[in-house]
Amino acid sequence: MAKVIGAVEINRERCKGCDLCVVACPCDVLRLQQKDVNDRGYHFVNDENPDNCIGCAACATVCPDGCITVYRVIEK
Repeated sequence: MAKVIGAVEINRERCKGCDLCVVACPCDVLRLQQKDVNDRGYHFVNDENPDNCIGCAACATVCPDGCITVYRVIEK
């Protein structure tokens, strides 16, 4: 059976740290940075557990600024 693997790409400079994607992710892939900020002064989202991503794109769907792109790869 084929396995779907996802990869999340985050535009950290556009992210304003609203935390919606972290809440929407069913696999605990994303985490909001507590110490680091981007050039605009916002805490941004980071992919803490990228191996857990299943490519569902729930995070990209709820992102109000379009900062997240999700790629899906099917391994056979």
